[in-house]
Order: sequence, then structure tokens, then C-alpha cells
Amino acid sequence: MQRSSSKRVAGSPALKTPLLRGVPDIWQALREHAETIIVNEPLLAGPVQRRILNHDRFEDALASMLSVKVASESLGSAALRGLIGQAQADDPTLAVSSRADLSAVVERDPAVKGPAHPFLFFKGYQALQLHRIAHHLWLDGRRDLALFLQSRASEVFGVDIHPAAPIGRGVMLDHATALVVGETAVIGNNVSILQKVTLGGTGKESGDRHPKIRDGVLLAAGAIVLGNIVVGTNAKVAAGSVVLEDVPPCATVAGVPARIVGWCKESVPALAMNQALPPASFPLPDNLPEDHSWSV
Repeated sequence: MQRSSSKRVAGSPALKTPLLRGVPDIWQALREHAETIIVNEPLLAGPVQRRILNHDRFEDALASMLSVKVASESLGSAALRGLIGQAQADDPTLAVSSRADLSAVVERDPAVKGPAHPFLFFKGYQALQLHRIAHHLWLDGRRDLALFLQSRASEVFGVDIHPAAPIGRGVMLDHATALVVGETAVIGNNVSILQKVTLGGTGKESGDRHPKIRDGVLLAAGAIVLGNIVVGTNAKVAAGSVVLEDVPPCATVAGVPARIVGWCKESVPALAMNQALPPASFPLPDNLPEDHSWSV
């Protein structure tokens, strides 16, 4: 999909993602949590100051953190920081998405005690923010540089997202190890994706060949979705499933190949983060052993 850099179009629809309860701005919450970390662990005072507290804006802190994480001999941290800052200036929606993603991690991950933890330490959040920069560059025609950032994300974070793939806001990549997202995949708003998920093609054909993940979807650990198919709004794909066909909205699918095993009780599975499957429902045979020793 080609777009002119002079007339940018947002890569995802507008979304109001709730921030931390009782906190008007995620940047304020991030700074407050950073100060708490320094009190609790003085050894981290230097990096926390440099990555968060020395900056006046969320965008600058994010650019600082990402540039240090993925700097290399090929492209140093100063050049990367300038590149990221320019992308943020050209497209203010990048920072909006990054804030929404950070809020999403805090709201959905029970292991998180505050926004500074995912911001500083969680590679899923960091890899997604680097992808947003790479996607911006891809749309502006700087595709070699976008592919370079994809390569660095793969090397540093173990996350491989093609820079052409648009991703909505309020997205959580939980753990994120071995996540693969193909070139023509599309991921909507308020989606949660766990580790070892693949959104891949089915062969060597070109063109539109990767999955479309609608809003509110939960893709559990190890889920594989192949081909130009749609996982409908608020659907749930169970861990280890292989999805080869469209998934209806609100359906829960599981198995290899995946089949519908129920319908989501939660209004938005990606927000509830409930990976449990509905109770098994199948007819019992007529000739059961009297002692029921067969049962588990």
C-alpha cells in the first residue's frame, strides 16, 4: 500500500484507550514510577534518570530508550535518536499509539507494578514501538532503512514484524519472544498477542497473503494463523492452535487445525486476558464401564 509522505493517513482508526485509573496522563504516571524505582533501587538511578527523568516529554524519553536499545556499529544511538524524533515530529499519532500501548500493558499484565517496568524492561513494548517507527519509514518510501530497523528488532528483541504491517493502538505484545508478523498482515486496536505467535502466509504466492486481526482479539501463546484470512472482532485463538480459516467475531477457536469450541463470554478477550477454554461438550458412549475407571 503506497502513501504520500505529504498527506499522511493514520494507520489505524481513532481509539480512546483508558489510561491508568485515577491518573490523567501516562507520562505523569511514568515519571512517578521512575522516581519510585530510584528510591527502591539506587543502583538503577543512572539509567532511569537518563531514559525517563531527564526528559520533558514522553516522546523524547521514548526516543532515548529505543535508540540506546537498538544502536549498533552500523547506526549509532545519536543518529537513531534523531531519526526517531523526526518520525515523531512528522507523525504525532506515533506517540499517541505508544502511550496507548503502554497503558494497555499496565492494565492487562498483572505482573506489571507501574508503567516504567514495561517502558524500560519489556521487549514486547519496546519492539512494538520500534516497529511503529519502521512502519512510518516504510510508508514514506524509506524502505531500506525500515528493513534495517526490522532486522535490529529481530536481533535485539527476537521479534520479527515486517515494516509494511499496520498495527492499531492499545496493543500488548506479552513476552513477545519469537513473534512473527508477515508483510500484508493487519492488526487492529486493543489486541493482545502472546509469545511465539505467527501471522504468516501459506506459500510463495505474492500479494495480500497474511491474516487480518480485528479489534479486541486475543492470540494466545504459540498460536499460528496462516493465509489471507480474518480473525473477527473480539475472537480468541487458544494456545498452540493453527488457524487456516476465517474466525467469526466473538468465537473461541482451538486445535490443529483450529475449530470453534465456544463463544467468548468476555466482551473483549484481549482486555480480559482469559486464556481458558469453555468446558468440553461431547456425547458420552452408551457402554461405559461400571467402575468408570476410564475417566480422568
